[in-house]
Amino acid sequence: MSLDIRTFGCRLNMFESEVMRGHAEAANLADAIIVNTCAVTAEAERQARQSIRRAHRERPDAPIIVTGCAAQINPDGWASLPGVTRVLGNQEKLTAEAWTSTRPILVADIMTARQTASHLIDGFGSRTRAFIEIQQGCDHRCTFCIIPFGRGPSRSIPMGAVAAQLRALVARGYHEAVLTGVDLTSYGADLPAAPKLGQLVRRLLAAVPELPRLRLSSIDPAEIDDDLWQAIAEEKRLMPHLHLSVQAGNDMILKRMKRRHSRAQVIEAAHKARALRPDLALGADLIAGFPTEDDAMFADTLALIDEAQLDFLHVFPFSARAGTPAARMPQLPMPVRRVRAAQLRAAGALAAARHYHGQIGRRISVLAERDVSGHAADFSPVRLNIPVAPGALIEAIVTGADEAGLIAERL
Repeated sequence: MSLDIRTFGCRLNMFESEVMRGHAEAANLADAIIVNTCAVTAEAERQARQSIRRAHRERPDAPIIVTGCAAQINPDGWASLPGVTRVLGNQEKLTAEAWTSTRPILVADIMTARQTASHLIDGFGSRTRAFIEIQQGCDHRCTFCIIPFGRGPSRSIPMGAVAAQLRALVARGYHEAVLTGVDLTSYGADLPAAPKLGQLVRRLLAAVPELPRLRLSSIDPAEIDDDLWQAIAEEKRLMPHLHLSVQAGNDMILKRMKRRHSRAQVIEAAHKARALRPDLALGADLIAGFPTEDDAMFADTLALIDEAQLDFLHVFPFSARAGTPAARMPQLPMPVRRVRAAQLRAAGALAAARHYHGQIGRRISVLAERDVSGHAADFSPVRLNIPVAPGALIEAIVTGADEAGLIAERL
């Protein structure tokens, strides 16, 4: 049997799964099942547990190694699941030594972590875009979030190491790279001279001119620095797609979440981004049914979608995480959370459809992914009229649109 890696959660986990693949193969664990967990929501943990139980039923003799944020926070709980032979913490999973250890639980105190090593990997299997870790951990304490306790304090990868990783991936044929981290806009605060994310972006584009596409994962709207604004305006190889960590559109809820931005700052950032880059698309994370959210507060979040002209939404019903302040606040009934999440998703679907139909007639660049599918520069899904080799970067004209994305013909 071949090595089976099951990844849940964020793009950073996707990157780390590829690092683990190399370590596991070097440790002769070709028959192992590795489950890289996420702790953002209870649903993410449920899916990982379900995957472990299914894996044990299907391959009862295969060793199951569990890691990731959920395993870091509750190693004993994951070690008790049927078939689990080892639990590795978020620091340990990235070291070669951990994969040759026989200890059933190898999880250090992540809050003592002060450095993050760069990991050179040579590819991402069948994926057509590469992910590059530039930052780990988070120093903020949003009241709903358990992730700092799974990832530890914020720490950054030096610019030179990031550039080396990017060059290696471009040499392997990747046309697009995504910068990933837990709190991307905190990049550099722990490095000499404290460079910011915008400076890193500009230096990477200058240092690796052969890279056609550079993309950012989620960023905080309150922490976009001047260099990053300039890069958004001037660097055409920085993709015209920003995903904002917004979470709510009501100021009282934002304060109770302990977010660093206001409703007005989200709208200001969105309008500024569009003024600087008219072809830009905006995505956002939104939480539905945060504790104490009343109908008027929720209406503010719903209205924000139009006021900030958001195009793509990632919606979560609020999930109480044990150990967080929000878990101790007055909770809304789960049916209310689900109804509000459905309303946000419906509004998001309309916003995405408006964006897709606004692209008809335009010439676009498409990164082909599977047969006749791919993504445009603004991250709109694209269906092409003819098959294209995965990983190819092509030009196309948008001939139509529907709720699933753009329909285009290759030029």
